[in-house]
Amino acid sequence: MTSTSSTSTGPTASDPLARIVASGVSPWLDDLSRARLRSGGLADLVRTAHVLGVTTNPTIFDKAIADGEAYDEQVAALAAEGADAEAAVRALTTDDVRTAADLFAQLLPDPRPGDARVSIEVDPRLAHDTEGTIEQARALWRLVDRPNVYIKIPATTEGLAAIPAVIAEGISVNATLIFSPDTYRAVANAYVDGLEQAHVAGVEVSTIASVASVFLSRIDAAVDPLLTEVGTEEALGLRGRTALAGARVSYEAFTEIFSSPRFTDLAAAGAHVQRPLWASTGTKNPDYPDTLYVDELVAPDVVNTMPEQTLRAAADHARVPEGDGPFDTVTPNVADAHAVLEAVVRVGVDYDGALADLERDGVSSFIASWENLLLTVADSLEQARAAGNGH
Repeated sequence: MTSTSSTSTGPTASDPLARIVASGVSPWLDDLSRARLRSGGLADLVRTAHVLGVTTNPTIFDKAIADGEAYDEQVAALAAEGADAEAAVRALTTDDVRTAADLFAQLLPDPRPGDARVSIEVDPRLAHDTEGTIEQARALWRLVDRPNVYIKIPATTEGLAAIPAVIAEGISVNATLIFSPDTYRAVANAYVDGLEQAHVAGVEVSTIASVASVFLSRIDAAVDPLLTEVGTEEALGLRGRTALAGARVSYEAFTEIFSSPRFTDLAAAGAHVQRPLWASTGTKNPDYPDTLYVDELVAPDVVNTMPEQTLRAAADHARVPEGDGPFDTVTPNVADAHAVLEAVVRVGVDYDGALADLERDGVSSFIASWENLLLTVADSLEQARAAGNGH
């Protein structure tokens, strides 16, 4: 694992995120709530912490709506209108996304392509339903009605089939729950497929943007115990390196696919690359640096979405090398990344099986959060109706 120096001096030492941004990374916040929007907390992070976008997921919305009173007034209005839980959840979440999208448009009027955007996920229960995913992506795109939104589609087999169809219609996509370099490559190719279809259909490809969300800390949390179980010196030395290696190999695929003649023809028509997005960047192992998945994955044309705790840590003490110019902690380490993944398999870990389990568990976790959110909102609607009837 590469170690970079933190001994630089001057403005970049006091603001390492500025140096990371100058190196081609877009920091995004992996969180959204109405309280954060109303308090000005999100605007403050945009102004002071280099935040250039927001990601959400069902778990984030479940926590925001369950824990906050900021939604009570709208819930009461929805109850009076006779909305059911499904409709209410969509109204609550899309209103937040629309407000955040407007905020970014105001604060970042001339962003780099694909930044100043907010992601919202299709119902995770559609993760294995291609047609249902396509239909809901269209519906969410119309409902939010902002050009700077991403519709999140999980990179399941069925989601991969939906991505080109959605892109072809001019809808920007955040392909999510990517755990393996093979899945990353499939997602990137699906995006290019969709761009080609859009171009043939006369859709303006310069309006389409996309990111591919590669999850990180969950991989090490799953693979490290398997390496510990193997117990050899080589296996123990691989702990904490698997997620970074997979991300670096994925970035290698990114540079290959988006420098190919197939894509450069599209780029000539105005198409943008689909940037890798590093997700699940809060370290789960307290023995690892809290900025591990920031420090070690700096490269041009990537997004790093962070929970606020990780964002604050990166702003305070992310490790940057000496000097003032851009730096790259990915490309010089690609050969080592391949060696790490080969070693993980060689010592006896079922790497592909572990990643398949993570994808399945990720979908299941988001479904559970979504269903819990529906129950929370249904209960709130019922309470609001009872209060309105004087009970």
